[in-house]
Amino acid sequence: MKEQFADIAAAAGTMRTFVVHPQQHGPFPAVILYMDFWGAREELYDIARWVATVGYCCAVPDLYYRQGIVLNEIHDAEGRMVSLDRLDAAASAKVLAPLHKLSDAEAMDDTGALLQFLAGLTAVRNGAAGCFGFCLGGRLALRAAARFADRIKAAASLHGSRLVTDGDDSPHLSAGNIQGEFYCGFAEHDPYTPPQTPAQIAAAMQSSRAAYRYEVHAGTAHGYALPNRDIYDKAAALRDWELILAMFRRQIPPC
Repeated sequence: MKEQFADIAAAAGTMRTFVVHPQQHGPFPAVILYMDFWGAREELYDIARWVATVGYCCAVPDLYYRQGIVLNEIHDAEGRMVSLDRLDAAASAKVLAPLHKLSDAEAMDDTGALLQFLAGLTAVRNGAAGCFGFCLGGRLALRAAARFADRIKAAASLHGSRLVTDGDDSPHLSAGNIQGEFYCGFAEHDPYTPPQTPAQIAAAMQSSRAAYRYEVHAGTAHGYALPNRDIYDKAAALRDWELILAMFRRQIPPC
């Protein structure tokens, strides 16, 4: 594998981005991995490495770059990252502070800069790209698939947060713009995703030219798909990956 940290000229400064791809048989389709609210970290880089092994150039942008270097990780006695709902009020406020300073619109401006950068890499194949993300990143994956529909043809949201809101700018309202395919993996117990959300997104997707599929994983909680999390559910996460990689092979086949 070949990996590097690239400094990308983004909308509000220099955005540090982890980029990884196989050593040979390129160029490769580009895939963006959107971080959760904890931020860019080694856990996500390892997931990007895993995606790259099957023939993709995977990029993990640090969307908190406007705030400097943000490293929020809280671990339990077994070395697992502690879920937000298990933190006390002070710790919760601290780790959420960077999230409150980042808007979806800013992240989409950054995505435009990232796609432009990736298009200039010799390791990246021209044409269709993919994206996926966790929590915050799941919402951003939906936003990106709708905003950059001419480029992103395969997108996945894993326990995405606030996919449907009461606001005029609710992410699901733009789902009709999505092309290719869109997949959502949901936790059965998720305070950030009401039970009606999958059907609401399905209804919004009916006006699109894309295929939509989702799974609600019984017994899981928000954060289940992240391997270092204290509530990681291996079976649910592997089912997501089974479906996501099949989608990638259909829409953005590796070399």
